[in-house]
Amino acid sequence: MESLIWGGTLISVIGLVGLFYCILRVVRARRANLSSDTLRAEMSKVVPLNMGALMLSMLGLAVVIVGIFLG
Repeated sequence: MESLIWGGTLISVIGLVGLFYCILRVVRARRANLSSDTLRAEMSKVVPLNMGALMLSMLGLAVVIVGIFLG
């Protein structure tokens, strides 16, 4: 069960790294003083990445919880 906990932790950390990447990408786009349409296009590209990273982080935490319950 320890492998479930560590595996879930790794998955959660990868998801968190993805979330920080999305945050940095949006902050860079906002600081670049882009036009409204270009900024919206950039943010619309980030939304699927953000959702995927959030899902990955959530699944990792679920695996950790399962590992704790089984251990």
